[in-house]
Amino acid sequence: MSGEMVDPILLARIQFAANISFHILFPSITIALGWFLLYFKWRFLRSGEQAWLDAYYFWVKVFALSFALGVVSGLTMSFQFGTNWPGFMETVGNIAGPLLAYEVLTAFFLEASFLGIMLFGRQRVGERLHTLATFLVAAVTTASAFWILALNRWMQTPAGFEMIDGQAHATDWWQVIFNPSFPYRLVHMLLASGLTAAFLVAGLSAYRWLAGQHGDDVRNALRTAIYVAAGLIPLQILAGDFHGLNTLEHQPAKVAAMEGIWQDQRGAPALIFAIPNEDERRNDYAIGIPGLASLILTHDIDGELKGLDSFPGEHPPVAPVFHAFRVMVGIGVLMLLVAWWGGWTLWRAGGLRTLQLRLLVAMSFSGWVATLAGWYVSEIGHQPWLVTGVLKTADAASAVPAAYIGMSLAAWLALYIVLLGAYVSVLFLMARKAGAHKAPAPQAGGALAGAP
Repeated sequence: MSGEMVDPILLARIQFAANISFHILFPSITIALGWFLLYFKWRFLRSGEQAWLDAYYFWVKVFALSFALGVVSGLTMSFQFGTNWPGFMETVGNIAGPLLAYEVLTAFFLEASFLGIMLFGRQRVGERLHTLATFLVAAVTTASAFWILALNRWMQTPAGFEMIDGQAHATDWWQVIFNPSFPYRLVHMLLASGLTAAFLVAGLSAYRWLAGQHGDDVRNALRTAIYVAAGLIPLQILAGDFHGLNTLEHQPAKVAAMEGIWQDQRGAPALIFAIPNEDERRNDYAIGIPGLASLILTHDIDGELKGLDSFPGEHPPVAPVFHAFRVMVGIGVLMLLVAWWGGWTLWRAGGLRTLQLRLLVAMSFSGWVATLAGWYVSEIGHQPWLVTGVLKTADAASAVPAAYIGMSLAAWLALYIVLLGAYVSVLFLMARKAGAHKAPAPQAGGALAGAP
């Protein structure tokens, strides 16, 4: 692989995309799974039923494994700022640095410290402090997402800064953090994490049930996950609509790529299927619903939407954004159908059918697919900018030869494939063996009251 044959900037982008794609899988689980754990612990404290504690201890192990891989994979991304993208920190480091520091503080220090108490400290600190540690882990995991999303959205819709000698300096940290797209993306991501964790809990619990583990701990986790998913998916659809309207206001080129709109158009259709043809600036084999895109985005069936031709040289590559958006929406619709069908069956019959259990197992990692697709829409749809109106991706890249980037990319991809395969295999191995391992019973003498 030579520098003459392959664009080093493209390779650097692929490498960063590979790193962040692998990394985001694990926070998308832990952000919400911490709140599942808190709920399991709260139910145990309220009822005294051992089954809720058994569910807690199974899923806290999943949380710990996911957290470990999330931390390790997050470290590799920071190295790339200095190797492949030095222009990023040189230009916006005064803003990115503090926000990244806050994220590291919450994720690496606070979360890791309290996780140790969750895993090993219950018999030593008592129920009250153990429950407090569970709450703090859930809270600081969410806070970690808060800081990293604040930076990410500032890069998309920057505010509260001024440029001095080619460097960004904050003039209003409130505007930097709560930039125009941040609240919408934060809600969208937190709900995405809730759905990712819910389908993982439901899928592994269904797997355990099919394997003959019919204990109340499995039943409780499965019912909780189904009801959470059924409740969150309509909220996610609503949040996605608001997020889309915000994107239309601040990043219309991204919306044009998502919808495959080439020229300014009134009554734009919502394309169910098409193959964007960027060379000829049109869509091949298009199947759509007339006027629906305009209706959704402008709330007017004849509303006008900007086309990609209105942004010459400054719009993203269309095909990946267009297709990723449809993958995200398609998975969301499937989640809605499966969760509501499962919730209805649980309510009417008290249990799920074998077909539903198998479907949940197959959808254990469907949240990952939807999250990655949504992330690709957001990040590829941001091109050619790294920081909108401030720094283009090509201007932040280093002069590292393509051959060097290609070698490290190949090594990272091989490692990530092995780690991902190992992670999934270990989860199902833990599920198969879970019936033989139960949570320790409370110590005599009042652990429920907080006694050490």
